[in-house]
Amino acid sequence: MTSFPAPFHHFASVVSPDHLPGKFTCPFYYHPHPLAVEAAEEVQHYLSSRKDWEEELSHGKMFGVLVVQHAGQTGFLAAFSGLLDGRNDHRYFVPPVYDLLRPDGVFKTEERKISGINRHIRALERGHLHQALSLRLKAVEEEGAKELSAARSELKAAKSRRDEIRASAAGKGMENELIRESQFLKAEYKRLERKWKQEAEAYQAVWQKLEEKVRRLKHERKLRSEALQKWLFAQFRLLNARGEEKDLWQIFREHGRPAPPSGAGECAAPKLLQYAYRHGLRPVAMAEFWWGNSPETEIRRHGQFYPACKSKCEPILGHMLQGLDVEPNAQETVKLKPAAPVLLYEDEWLAALDKPAGMLSVPGTNPDAPSVLSWAREHYPQARGPIVVHRLDMDTSGILLLAKDPQTFNEMQQLFEQRNIQKTYVALLDGHVAADKGVVELPLRPNIDDRPRQMASPDGKPAVTRYQVLGREGGHTRVAFYPETGRTHQLRVHAAHPRGLNAPIVGDNLYGKRADRLYLHAESVGFTHPRTGKHLSLHAPVPF
Repeated sequence: MTSFPAPFHHFASVVSPDHLPGKFTCPFYYHPHPLAVEAAEEVQHYLSSRKDWEEELSHGKMFGVLVVQHAGQTGFLAAFSGLLDGRNDHRYFVPPVYDLLRPDGVFKTEERKISGINRHIRALERGHLHQALSLRLKAVEEEGAKELSAARSELKAAKSRRDEIRASAAGKGMENELIRESQFLKAEYKRLERKWKQEAEAYQAVWQKLEEKVRRLKHERKLRSEALQKWLFAQFRLLNARGEEKDLWQIFREHGRPAPPSGAGECAAPKLLQYAYRHGLRPVAMAEFWWGNSPETEIRRHGQFYPACKSKCEPILGHMLQGLDVEPNAQETVKLKPAAPVLLYEDEWLAALDKPAGMLSVPGTNPDAPSVLSWAREHYPQARGPIVVHRLDMDTSGILLLAKDPQTFNEMQQLFEQRNIQKTYVALLDGHVAADKGVVELPLRPNIDDRPRQMASPDGKPAVTRYQVLGREGGHTRVAFYPETGRTHQLRVHAAHPRGLNAPIVGDNLYGKRADRLYLHAESVGFTHPRTGKHLSLHAPVPF
């Protein structure tokens, strides 16, 4: 048998050519190939055996597998994202693209210098001199303010006495004496003011010298950190199947990004492909899965497969997959071939469509992908203004409202903004929802590292969804959603998040598992027609 470099792993059974996929996995939208599933199960068995990692793994981590061939034999490689147990060199897994943890390496050496600066800053900010100066300066300011306040009260009282003397018979002939007294007391106050000012300035001068030293150290830390990050990005030199090599700077600039994000190149997928190319192994199929609990903000499910992230991995894999015969992105293909929308209602001001799943509401980055707006422009050539009053996700089907003139558009927008439109969505959830009805309140914001995903976060925008269970069957729950706000992916995140219903919508490839479609449908809307004043109640039959 041909020998392979560690950490190559053999499958338990012989893999025949018939078991191999025709094309390499599209990492952004895929059903894992059976060989990748088998490899992932082997890795998961190994992870379960590592009791020493149990605590860390309980918090969750992304792992990846790459099925490879060499000299007619098929096996797999495994990798993890970031670090595991504080290391990046575990023998079971492929090594990092660049070993930044090598003790004698440039990164660790410079990192130690930056850490030394941090310690120096902390020592200055928390040291005895800093604390003593802070306390003494505060005390001087308080004592000075107290004494000056008492002096001002005395000045005021003395002036009142002088005014009384001037008004009395005894005050005649005493004006010069009273003026001298006033001048003396004012001069004494000025001397007292200068005394406290000088004392405070003395402490402030020492304080400012200390603060300036801290500022210089922080500036040096910033420059060193930026330079180290730039240097590190240049060390990540990534191959593709053609043997071409580019560093992270080149890859991200060619992708229209001024700089790589922190942690780029340390995910599982780049590690796997880099190792395969370096050792002459032919990539066959790939998959990544989450192991452990879900993070607080993102949605990840134990043992579930996930596509590669957009922010860090899309540019990198766009380079590394060149030269491989890769499956087309099925999601992009669907965008080009959706069914036509169905007209549900129309008058001289409004129209309502039943949008099919897979159709965009408005044009996106791909100008060839059909959208409701392009359909409306074609069918209503006389219509003016933005036309599409609100939006549905591309994968969501159901009612979408159109306005044929700017006035109607603006009035419909106001109805949405003032929450005077009643909306009902129906969804099929992958899991059991115990409560028959309830409310989910999870603020949402974009995941800037993995768009278009959204995150549940305290600093997000308020998002509120009421729900009612319509039925339960075979591990699925059918629900009606009544959203009170309209955030991006609101229903999808509220369904899938552990602090929501903890049951993702069937077919949700972002927050759950891919299926033939996203089982989410905008079933009905109700509102007062802005031009006729009559109530409209529109319905689109649920297609699932």
